[in-house]
Amino acid sequence: MYNSIIIGAGIAGSVAARELAEAGKKVLVLEQRAHIGGNCYDEKDGHGILIHRYGPHIFHTKEQKAYDYLSRFTDWYAFGHEVAANVHGKLIPVPFNLNTLHMVYEKEEADELEKKLVEAFGMESRVPILKLREHEDSGIRRIADYVYENIFLHYTMKQWGQTPEEIDPAVTGRVPVLISYDNRYFQEPYQGMPKDGYTSMFKAMLAHPDIEVKTGTDARERLSFTEDRVLFDGNPFTGEVIYTGPLDELFDCRFGRLPYRSLRFDFEYLEQEDYQGRSVVNYTVSEDFTRITEFKYLTGQKAPGTTIVREYPFAYTGAEGEIPYYAIACRENQELYERYRELLAGIPNVYLLGRLAEYRYYNIDAMVMKALELTEKIRGVS
Repeated sequence: MYNSIIIGAGIAGSVAARELAEAGKKVLVLEQRAHIGGNCYDEKDGHGILIHRYGPHIFHTKEQKAYDYLSRFTDWYAFGHEVAANVHGKLIPVPFNLNTLHMVYEKEEADELEKKLVEAFGMESRVPILKLREHEDSGIRRIADYVYENIFLHYTMKQWGQTPEEIDPAVTGRVPVLISYDNRYFQEPYQGMPKDGYTSMFKAMLAHPDIEVKTGTDARERLSFTEDRVLFDGNPFTGEVIYTGPLDELFDCRFGRLPYRSLRFDFEYLEQEDYQGRSVVNYTVSEDFTRITEFKYLTGQKAPGTTIVREYPFAYTGAEGEIPYYAIACRENQELYERYRELLAGIPNVYLLGRLAEYRYYNIDAMVMKALELTEKIRGVS
């Protein structure tokens, strides 16, 4: 009845389903949640404001192939995402750029530091703070120290539940300073939001006569994996199976749970035209939440009142209602992941795709590209 079974209707599963259906395969998509779209799912709240139920998602890419692919299923609302950090009550642009420099330092010192940065690295460059910290000029090193202390350190401690000693120096070193007056958070050429929302885009993607989607369905109730084959409804299944969910939970965490960070979202509707004047404010040195999103500014919505959401990170435990968001990268966790991956090694035509199945983080564009790459491999396209 089906040639391919895909577990998960997020970006990875939906792109893969569409590609395989267009290649002539009958595709079944099993989605545990009550809706399609994964963490990109959006919907109108009780006040008519389009919200992202699992936190803000902004599409951005330098890959024209990813942009063109999604453009088949949506028009775009042009949106250059800008983020401000609340540093001791003062809002400054992040990543740290030349505008930020002139807000943090007095004019004479800022002008001097800007000249040094431009001479050392060139305009429009993106310089890791590790490189700034190693610079011979004490003023440039001071910029790196400011970024580390006021923008990176405390925010990262909240986000990942780590002490300063536990934070990987390699991660610290990648934190950028932009030698630019561009306040956008991303500098890629293609940026925007699906004009009618992500859910509408996913509906269009999955609207194919050879795709059947079953939401509210736990794949483990219909699929099981032995050492060398897949059983679907108790019968051998020899087609492709693409799994996009948490790999440890597919096997009931038999070796122990893979660690993730999760998020709690506290939504609030306010009977006022505006709350913070922008889409996202990061709280980098204060508060126990990491950021506030005001949804009207993400999509240019016009509505009386406004809806905001605060994000509170915490350690994922697998309790009902919790969602694993961010894999915690370290050698020990990767070794545990590999033990689970080996359980599928002897089964032909089973593929792991996506941030949960692969235990790594992907942006939307990278996930589109990975899904296209995998389906080309399955279809035998060289």
